[in-house]
Amino acid sequence: MVQVQTMMVVADNTGAKMAQVIKIPGASKPHYAHIGQVVKVVIKEATSDATVKKSAMALAVIVRSKKGVKRDNGFKVSFSDNACVIVKADKTPVGTRVFGPIAREVKNAGFNKIASLATEVL
Repeated sequence: MVQVQTMMVVADNTGAKMAQVIKIPGASKPHYAHIGQVVKVVIKEATSDATVKKSAMALAVIVRSKKGVKRDNGFKVSFSDNACVIVKADKTPVGTRVFGPIAREVKNAGFNKIASLATEVL
């Protein structure tokens, strides 16, 4: 569960390191986003040779959340950090690699390319 102004780790190789959520499109009250949902972020930290520059706005999909997600079989999957992957408007990732594990809910939400690039899908 992520809300506005949440700082997130960027888990791809676009060069961005940290991003801050500035808008959750389509959210009614309460304004929370969950794993597999697209949010609008602003890049707070980036390397000098990044494809996504610092202070640029971008769309990102949430791939890990500290709060986690409860599944139908009773298991709860949670992670040690909040992480996102920068995507284009057509749901394809900007980067070519995804670092760390991602939740299965990302693939169920229609982001098959991100799931195939990830090292592990939990």
